[in-house]
Amino acid sequence: MACCSTRISPGLHTCAGGACVQRSGRAEACLGVSVAEEKGLSALRVSSEKIEERRKGFLKGEYHRKFVMHAVVMEVPVVRETRMGLNLNGTKVYTGAGGAILEDVPHLTDWLSGLPTYPNPLKYNPAYSAARQYFVEETDTVAKDVVVNINDVGHGIHFRRAGPRDQIYFKPEEVRACIVTCGGLCPGINTVIREIVCGLWTQYGVREILGIDGGYRGFYSKNTIDLTPKTVNDIHKRGGTVLQTSRGGHDLGKIVDSIQDRDINQVYIIGGDGTQKGANAIYEECKRRGLKVAVAGIPKTIDNDIDVIDKSFGFDTAVEEAQRAINAAHVEAESVQNGLGLVKLMGRYSGYIAMHATLASRDVDCCLIPEVPFYLHGSGGLIEFVRKRLRESGHMVIVVAEGAGQELMAESTVNNNDLKDASGNKLLLDVGLWLCTILKILST
Repeated sequence: MACCSTRISPGLHTCAGGACVQRSGRAEACLGVSVAEEKGLSALRVSSEKIEERRKGFLKGEYHRKFVMHAVVMEVPVVRETRMGLNLNGTKVYTGAGGAILEDVPHLTDWLSGLPTYPNPLKYNPAYSAARQYFVEETDTVAKDVVVNINDVGHGIHFRRAGPRDQIYFKPEEVRACIVTCGGLCPGINTVIREIVCGLWTQYGVREILGIDGGYRGFYSKNTIDLTPKTVNDIHKRGGTVLQTSRGGHDLGKIVDSIQDRDINQVYIIGGDGTQKGANAIYEECKRRGLKVAVAGIPKTIDNDIDVIDKSFGFDTAVEEAQRAINAAHVEAESVQNGLGLVKLMGRYSGYIAMHATLASRDVDCCLIPEVPFYLHGSGGLIEFVRKRLRESGHMVIVVAEGAGQELMAESTVNNNDLKDASGNKLLLDVGLWLCTILKILST
């Protein structure tokens, strides 16, 4: 359907996906679009007084939408249908009436049908019950792409929105939760542990929370730690993880045996790529055994490379610490003739740390990130730019993300693409050392 403009509110353009764009004037509300093609009439808007009254009815298809054009009022039935199917991996996929595609996350009810639900304790907490629409609806989603064409609003990949639900599947007094940390260290791990414990204890009334000592291996090789708001009160002031950590080498069967033997029914797993692969394996095994165990993965990455999440914990601290290295490189570079400071920053295949540190520093002349390929020789190449910058300023600073230039290095060095770390992640070639060698040859 083509975009239409109203006579009543000339500045309001309403399009096929239900979006409204305000050019001028004031748009009170827009609840979507249907078209009466045979009459040549298009959907416009519903007055603000009717929004709260009819919003839920519109979404459920219980009402008709009101259309106004040239002082003509007509009502057209709105049909909303959500289709559910399975993709090749067996994941539930929902397709909404507007074209939105939701690849759903696994849920206990996938293998335990008929589970009873219980009112969320937050309903009776005065700090939360006062807020309107505090609970997340099952139909709430978050679009993967923020910027879309106005005619395609509602289409594309969507994610299920996280947040407290009105009904829950565990009685708080029957919950026995555990928390485990795996993989490398990251700023903020202890803060996350503390918030999980305080949230379960204070908001939901859970009284049995265990800390698994030493990563996945700790499920069957070490004792657990009792966690309460008192024991975690000051841990956010320390670095590392109070639960200790480890990489790889765990036995899936023993882990789930331990979960089952200890009557644990909620598992909170803090870790990166390899850890979340392990979390998925634990979920699959619990599903296979028919256990009522909820497995929640909390992504631990300073790289900020997760869709939809604004910031992953530890990212701000990583950018802040990167400033120190960049400042030191700049001081040394400007202290000598044709000085060149090279700073390699973490991030794997994501350049967010390098990019944000560069923007915050203002002392960086060149930033190389994996998302933007670069080349060395020829017009517009890195070597030409370095020579030009040194002629102009007498010094320069380059920031490079560890995942940048991997293709260039693979062409000139031994291919180590098959090497992996203990968590199963592919080891990256050292772009810092390689680039340093290239630039040293350039200066001689």
